[in-house]
Amino acid sequence: MNAVRVEGLKLSRSLVGLISTLAIVLGMVGLLGGITAGVAGGNPDLIAQAGPAATLVWSGLLSGSAQITAVVTILGFGIVLAWIFGREFTDGTITGLFALPISRTRIALAKLAVYLLWATFVSTAIVLGVLVLGLSIGYGPPHSDSWAALGRLWVLAMLSAGIAIPVAWIATLTHSLLPAVGSTIALVVLAQAGALAGAGGWMPLAAPALWAMSGSTAVSLLQLMLTAEFAVVFGALACLSWSRLQLAR
Repeated sequence: MNAVRVEGLKLSRSLVGLISTLAIVLGMVGLLGGITAGVAGGNPDLIAQAGPAATLVWSGLLSGSAQITAVVTILGFGIVLAWIFGREFTDGTITGLFALPISRTRIALAKLAVYLLWATFVSTAIVLGVLVLGLSIGYGPPHSDSWAALGRLWVLAMLSAGIAIPVAWIATLTHSLLPAVGSTIALVVLAQAGALAGAGGWMPLAAPALWAMSGSTAVSLLQLMLTAEFAVVFGALACLSWSRLQLAR
């Protein structure tokens, strides 16, 4: 718990955590608001590109939310995770961790725990932001289907946090921030490529987005669980890599 407390202080007092939180939540709500305004103004190009999100009702707003969340959260979560793990190497503080009376495996677990707590907060803020946006536009109280879609949006954001966990492993292996940030972009590209190739349901990177956008009909629970297993495997690899860290001579 002491390690979790320390890692939490690092994130809460950093500009990276604050800016990323605001960029993900406010950026997404602002983008949704812009799309809605463009559709309401009759922009034909935007309406054609928006697809199901071009309808000015709760279903359209939530469809657009799922599309944006699938990309924005992986990028935002990956950047923060790259900082959480990579900053120790970039700032040279990794050597001091060897002198602490706690194993490096537990330090890595504490970093992951703080990351997941932060991701939970951001995911909840995303859902609340979309809810407030819909109410302020004048869509009225959400009906049962809309509440279910909001729940799927929260799950999508949390699973996206799991999809980004390989970034922690990359940051540890390379002892650097830049390769970790690059791997975040690679995860987004691979997810989009998998969805276009038709392997989305069985591809952990793309399954959550397809599940949320299809109303849970295009992806089975078994396929969705693969994403959770994907996150656990790479989390374990990150902790294993931290347990094997050695001071350079």
